[in-house]
Amino acid sequence: MLINSAQNQTGTESADSRYSCFLSTQSGRHWKQIGLKRRAGVLTPLFSIYSENSIGIGEFPDIKLLADWCAETGLSLIQLLPLNDVGFGFRPYDSESTFALDPMYLSLDRLVAADLRPHRIRSAVLRARYPRNHSRVDYGIKQAKLEFLWEVFSQSENKRNSRFIDYVNQNNYWLRDYTLFKVLKEIHRGQSWEVWPAAYRDRNKAALQKIESEHRDKIEFHKWLQWQIFEQFRATRDYLTQRRILLMGDLPFLVSRDSADVWAHSNLFKLDLIAGAPPDLYFALGQRWGMPPYHWENIKSENYSYLIERLRYAENFYDCFRIDHFVGLFRIWTIAASEPIENGGLNGVFDPADESLWEDHGRRILSVMLDNTKMLPCAEDLGVVPPCSFKVLEEFGLPGMDIQRWMRDWGNTYDFLDAKRYRKNSVSTISTHDMSIFTAWWQFEAGTIDEALYKRALAKADLQFEQLKEKLFDLKGSRHLKLRWRRDIRDIDHYLEILNIPKSAADELVYLFLSSFDEQDKALRFLLPNQEPHATNNLELLKAAVQENLETESIFNIQSLQDWLCLSGDYFSDAWNARINFPGVVGEQNWSIVMPVSLEDMRGLKISPLIKSMSQAAGRAQ
Repeated sequence: MLINSAQNQTGTESADSRYSCFLSTQSGRHWKQIGLKRRAGVLTPLFSIYSENSIGIGEFPDIKLLADWCAETGLSLIQLLPLNDVGFGFRPYDSESTFALDPMYLSLDRLVAADLRPHRIRSAVLRARYPRNHSRVDYGIKQAKLEFLWEVFSQSENKRNSRFIDYVNQNNYWLRDYTLFKVLKEIHRGQSWEVWPAAYRDRNKAALQKIESEHRDKIEFHKWLQWQIFEQFRATRDYLTQRRILLMGDLPFLVSRDSADVWAHSNLFKLDLIAGAPPDLYFALGQRWGMPPYHWENIKSENYSYLIERLRYAENFYDCFRIDHFVGLFRIWTIAASEPIENGGLNGVFDPADESLWEDHGRRILSVMLDNTKMLPCAEDLGVVPPCSFKVLEEFGLPGMDIQRWMRDWGNTYDFLDAKRYRKNSVSTISTHDMSIFTAWWQFEAGTIDEALYKRALAKADLQFEQLKEKLFDLKGSRHLKLRWRRDIRDIDHYLEILNIPKSAADELVYLFLSSFDEQDKALRFLLPNQEPHATNNLELLKAAVQENLETESIFNIQSLQDWLCLSGDYFSDAWNARINFPGVVGEQNWSIVMPVSLEDMRGLKISPLIKSMSQAAGRAQ
């Protein structure tokens, strides 16, 4: 069932000798398949793009139009955010299944083996009710589409054709459990599986067989949905192969506690713990994600079949895949489920606790991945990163992530690192889906310090924020809980004088100051060294940032669609809210942004030749 992928075509392209060392690593065969070539690409969630044919949200066939734009601009890599079924939570990294994809992305006009003629009026009504060009996704479209799809399914005379039957048989490892879970969720009105009657919660065999018998049509419907997704996504994937565009999927590292995976394989998860991240420069309380960490010992005892099957299914759609929270393969921050929510990830511990085990732990899991998939893994190695992570990625020849605003000479000059100092085995970018776009970073974050983080550092030194805030910060120029330093602070000695504390007793406070105080000045000297600060505008700075980032040694360079579009200067007047996600915050502003231009209108944009010329200058254009 594995489809032909772009590797068969791109693998014949001339290799870039700078990266030939990758061929002698454990991922060598993966690189041979996709081509050892510098690439530029684009990152977007599917929910953020739309075409004239979309109904309410981006759909699988819309990826073809994005590929057309990529071909026009010289880009050869599309990175998508997770497409897994999220139920009605609409958080892509907190899904109900690590296998099943979300039916809200189905095109209602391109269903396979279904007579759509009786449903055209209803389809038109849906199209009018859920316009495609709003600034935010109306997730009511999912229920509306499910009702439409149920009607089509119920009236279809050819439900069980041979392709559908083959699909069900070949995916039985996960499909039966997933469809049972979906039906039981409906029966119990969306309640968590942990509060279902014991017979269902504990997966009593006779009880589940009875559900299958009494709800045969509903179970068949959910299987049919996944088959329809498979058919549409496969057709899309074949089109990208023809256009020589690689597709990178994003496989969520964790899965919702209330998911088919955890219900069906509860022994593979540590349900007394919650995964998260420790406090760092950007999240003073750390992070508490809510999902259970894996029980790797039990996964190993089952010969990693759960992990292998996940990769096997994803291989139908992607050439590469992003390992979300890659450092979690070595160790993951865990919080007791009983810990108060308001403490975030503050009071946690790493699992495994013994640091000497981390490298072998991650190496073993990564080896299983490489041995059981043709897709090239790419690591999201951000946050608090153990040294063994960099070592293993280099040894395995796999890309990590190098983000421009974080590539600094930390602990020394704090200057930005030039293009030659990026890892060859990396994906370089100026922003990710969890970060502000470049323009917002420059306007609101560069040269600031997180308020909660700084207050916490002051408290450790027995200093009062209220007594110091006006001496240290330009409060009128501070926005979004980011404190902007006063420009009249001369240097570190003047700073310590204001604090009235010796340097030896203020390590953290000194670090926070040196890492952020003159960040804008350093960025200007780095990106536009021959230009006076007063003569610089945001568009010039963005263009310089993108071009510098394209020039890095990184084999891949991927920018968010927002950052690419911002090169025109015509979009995103509210730069702060033009981001995809605000980590650690629950709200409507997350996972809902829609691009301000359709995929059809992106063809022929005035910035397309600029993007292509920039990619060509960096040796990345296809």
